Amino acid sequence: MRIIKENILALCLLLSIPLLNIIYQVLNHGERGARQLITAVDHQIPFAEIFIVPYILWYAFIFLMFIYFCVYDRAIYYRTLLSFCVGMLVCYVIYFFFQTTVPRPELVEGGILTKMVQYVYGADQPFNCFPSIHVLSSYLMILGIRHSKMWTIRKDIIVSTIAYSIILSTLFVKQHVVLDVVAGILLSSLLFKLFYYLEAETVFSFFKRMFKTKLQSTEKS
Repeated sequence: MRIIKENILALCLLLSIPLLNIIYQVLNHGERGARQLITAVDHQIPFAEIFIVPYILWYAFIFLMFIYFCVYDRAIYYRTLLSFCVGMLVCYVIYFFFQTTVPRPELVEGGILTKMVQYVYGADQPFNCFPSIHVLSSYLMILGIRHSKMWTIRKDIIVSTIAYSIILSTLFVKQHVVLDVVAGILLSSLLFKLFYYLEAETVFSFFKRMFKTKLQSTEKS
């Protein structure tokens, strides 16, 4: 409980993710025309429904990683979250002007894994593909843990294993193609380096002033 109280204001910044996701839903259609970026490599990648497990695991993984960074390494938390939010906005601009689509396999009646794939397909239209936000955010977690003061080889292996399994899952469940993955990794690397090497006081002064103002108002009341 004490940890939650100490970090509640910073954790509230995570609300920016679902708010920005509203834009994703607005753009998730092909009315502006949609291109396919399928390569020969994509034709060699089979559909494997087992990968829907790490694909869905992405939601919990990103959320828990942000909480971990917030509690144990606030500077990395701000940098990673800012990289993610700006990355989402960059993706949305690309989706608007350069919408792509990925053909999905025809699903037949099956077990729980097939039903999970059907749920994902039903909730997310086959657009907003290039770059992949799943890949963008997953790779940011790898960069975050590797630049964190809490880094250990064990944590690096765990985070990287989960993140890379999620990245691969986007290909094996046919939500993305190889170029979507490459673009997501490149964008993630570019933004993280940008915000990591900028002066922390310059990048996060807004957050600091906001928290200071709220804390002062709380103390007065």
